[in-house]
Amino acid sequence: MNFVFTDEQRLFQRTVRDYLEKACSPAALRALSAQGESWSPERWKGLADLGVVGLTVPEAHGGLGKDELDLVLILEEAGRAALPEPLVETMVAVPFLADWAEMEGDRLRQIAAGEVAVSYERPAAGSFEIRFQSSPGESIHGIAGVEASLGGGDPAFDRGAFGTAAYLCGIADRVIEMAAAYAKERHQFGKPIGSFQAVKHLLADALLSLEFARPAVYRAAWSIAKDEPTRERDVSMAKALASDAAVNACRAALQVHGAIGYTHEHDLHLWLTKGFSLAHAWGTASWHRERVTNAVLG
Repeated sequence: MNFVFTDEQRLFQRTVRDYLEKACSPAALRALSAQGESWSPERWKGLADLGVVGLTVPEAHGGLGKDELDLVLILEEAGRAALPEPLVETMVAVPFLADWAEMEGDRLRQIAAGEVAVSYERPAAGSFEIRFQSSPGESIHGIAGVEASLGGGDPAFDRGAFGTAAYLCGIADRVIEMAAAYAKERHQFGKPIGSFQAVKHLLADALLSLEFARPAVYRAAWSIAKDEPTRERDVSMAKALASDAAVNACRAALQVHGAIGYTHEHDLHLWLTKGFSLAHAWGTASWHRERVTNAVLG
């Protein structure tokens, strides 16, 4: 396998980053929160116009027909921006909808066009319900009785865990960047705190944790895209390492910033809340490590 991304993939990543730096800035996120909204249909439409939302939707249904190897860098960018839109959830649903093209083909087209997004309800153990939303909080249609345990050993669960792992890598990258910038500005004893060995080691350890996680996430993208028999093991390794990386980075950033990092007024909290919560979503690091152990040792 080759984890070297193409020039086209890197260019698309750069384009998405440029868009999100403007459309999903901390100021934009704060404005959305002040309005009591969880996500923005306008930003969702903007992402769709770039091709992000329909990236893995089949071309026959208005998408780009790409796979997880094209998606993984974009999910990282979503994490870097603390994107509130349900990109991971929508990505998880696409294969189901592709299989049900006769029944839900129009929904795939609507997803690719940015007209609807996907959320989930879990009415009973062993199943979940895909719900379509044209705006936050407004459910316009649901598909009940979808068999998916969301507890491991299931393609939907693995796609969700992979997508969240990639998103967590983006969060880790962003908070390390924020902490490094603050360490250059904040002075104690007449010196930038970034010149102190303890701070250097703190950020270096966080960066090392992220650099260990990224190849595992890329491997998970490969395994899902190619339907490898090691998919479950690879996804669990990715989610465990990415969860650790995000938690380590968030703790390091908080320690560098001090008490100000806790405050609502500081931008750091936008990433801290997502990092700490998503580390436990789609399976904790310990749960995924146990699954890796079982896969390796039988």
